[in-house]
Amino acid sequence: MSRDALTADRIVGAAIDLMDAEGLEGLNMRALGKRLDAAATAMYWHVTSKDNLIVLATDRVWSELPLPALDAADWRTTVTAMATDLHAMFTRHPWLVQVLAAHLVYGHGKARHDDHHLAVYETAGFTGDQADRAAAAVFTYVLGNAAGTAATAALTRRLARGATAQAQLHATIAKAQEIAKDYPRLRARLHTPAATQYAAAPDTTFESGLHALLNGLDHQRTG
Repeated sequence: MSRDALTADRIVGAAIDLMDAEGLEGLNMRALGKRLDAAATAMYWHVTSKDNLIVLATDRVWSELPLPALDAADWRTTVTAMATDLHAMFTRHPWLVQVLAAHLVYGHGKARHDDHHLAVYETAGFTGDQADRAAAAVFTYVLGNAAGTAATAALTRRLARGATAQAQLHATIAKAQEIAKDYPRLRARLHTPAATQYAAAPDTTFESGLHALLNGLDHQRTG
C-alpha cells in the first residue's frame, strides 16, 4: 500500500486491533505495517511516533464510552453505569491498563468522559473538591479491578507461546498453594476460584466494592 493510501484513522484502528491481540508490547511499526500491507516508515507520516499513536488509540477507545443522562436524584445509578462501562472498556482493551501505567494520555474522547463524570457529582450536590475526589476514587477503583483482567490477558498470550510457560505457571501456583497451607485463612480458601485461577476473585467483587465505595462518597456528600 502506498503512503498516500494510508490514513491516520486506518492506522489507529489497526493499532487497536494489534494491541487487543498482542498487548502493548506487541505494538511496533513493522507489525503494524504488515497488517496494513505498508512500509513501517510510512506510518510516521501520519502519526509521527509510536508514543503519539498510543495516545491516539487510547483516546479512540475512550470515545466508545456512553454518557448517561445527569440525574441529581439518582446519581449513584449513573456513576455505577459509568464505572461498569469503564470496566468493560478495560476488559475489551486490557492494554489500556499498561498504557495508563507508562504514558500520559489525553484527547477529546477522554476529556469528554472525564468532564461528564465530574458533572454527575456536581449535579448531585458534591462541592468542587468533593467531586474531584469522588471521580478520582471511582476511577482508581475501576482501574485497580481491571488490573487482574490485564494480567490474565498478558498471561494468556504468554501461555500460547508454548508448553514451557504453562508448566512454569502450574509450578508457581503449586508453590504458592503450598505456602498458603501455613496460614489458616489462606488454607481455608485453597479450593476457591481465587486460589486456583490466576488473578481470579470471588463473584460480584467489583459490584460489591463499588457499592461500598459509593456508600462512603454519599456519606461525605451529606455529612
